[in-house]
Amino acid sequence: MKMKFLALLASFTFGLACTACSGDSDGAIGGSGEAHDGIEFASSTVKADDAGPAYAIDVAPSARQDSDSKPNRDRISGLLTAGEWNDLENWGFWTKLLNNNTYYDKPDYWDIFPKNLVAVKVVSPDSLALANVTVELIKGQEVEFATKTDNAGFAYCWISLFDGEANDFNAKDFSLKINGEKFQESLKLTTKSDKELKLNIIVDKESKQASPTADIAFIVDATGSMGDEIDFLISDLDNIIGRAAVASNVSLRTAAVFYRDNGDDYLTRHHNFVNDVSETQVFVSKQEADGGGDYPEAVDAALEVALQKLAWNDNARARIAFLILDAPAHYTPSVLNSLKESISTFAKMGIKIIPVAASGVDKNTEFMLRFFDLATGGTYVFLTDDSGIGESHIEASVGDHEVEPLADLMVKLITKYVN
Repeated sequence: MKMKFLALLASFTFGLACTACSGDSDGAIGGSGEAHDGIEFASSTVKADDAGPAYAIDVAPSARQDSDSKPNRDRISGLLTAGEWNDLENWGFWTKLLNNNTYYDKPDYWDIFPKNLVAVKVVSPDSLALANVTVELIKGQEVEFATKTDNAGFAYCWISLFDGEANDFNAKDFSLKINGEKFQESLKLTTKSDKELKLNIIVDKESKQASPTADIAFIVDATGSMGDEIDFLISDLDNIIGRAAVASNVSLRTAAVFYRDNGDDYLTRHHNFVNDVSETQVFVSKQEADGGGDYPEAVDAALEVALQKLAWNDNARARIAFLILDAPAHYTPSVLNSLKESISTFAKMGIKIIPVAASGVDKNTEFMLRFFDLATGGTYVFLTDDSGIGESHIEASVGDHEVEPLADLMVKLITKYVN
């Protein structure tokens, strides 16, 4: 049963001094410097942002439950802490991790194999990154993988992403199409034996700069097990949406999807993209955690709704989906097929998935989420125990990273992938 208990907020008092002075925390497997099969998982460092509200708010009594048992969300933003790890930027670490005896079976388990790819950067003749350019990896006469460049011009085209181990291929098997035009140069392939990505830089004389707009969607697990953190998350989302709209130098639209599981009061709820971010904030503020029961939840339904019900802007320079959850998808053939189809569509539409792993996430779920962000060019975010909020969070299988307020980190990522 996937059950947690709401933290007794009145017993917590968060101050900058107690956090800053506590020293480095063990934010990775085995603690500082411990190695597993040749992989070293280093400690995290806690970062306090002087400009943000984190660690400076005394949670008691302002965040304690009121008479109708609902926390005061106005005073609990900025308290959750998180780290981030980008497997594409740490390719050698990633492939070494998948060869680790502890994790080697994760691709087979999820039937997703992010091990070999063609990494591309599309630029204009004057070397400016071109966003929202369609990139197709062609094998023979068939499209092997399709995606779009991000705001920095990068695109990641995967080889045999859903076809198991691919060992019998070479660069001559593949070609690229950039906005439908064939790229004639020979390609550099990145494989699971490489220590870093091999980048194919392509000068595109035809494509124009994308529209200075961006879409940001928040997909949130609202089952009962999220009860120990969801009020903090909702308060953070309100904070993030407002700050991101101010920090971005492009026109920002926001949307939200909340989901539970089969048999609950609802399976999904969504609010479509709007230019007025306050509308998204109002929708998010009304959500609560309830339902669930077994460990897996309807992740597949949430992804389908995000693709089918949200009106993504095909012409935007950036599209991001934050997937916030504490449990995996149901493990059935139909769900696995749905996940693969959705992930392929997210990639084809140029939508980055950035997972945010909450307490309750196990190793299978962690790798499911990392497969999602790898396939779509995103990055992995994980809540940590440094805040003292909620149940314990597993130590992510990552290297050196900073721990900072979740709200600050998410705003930073939006700025990175939008501006």
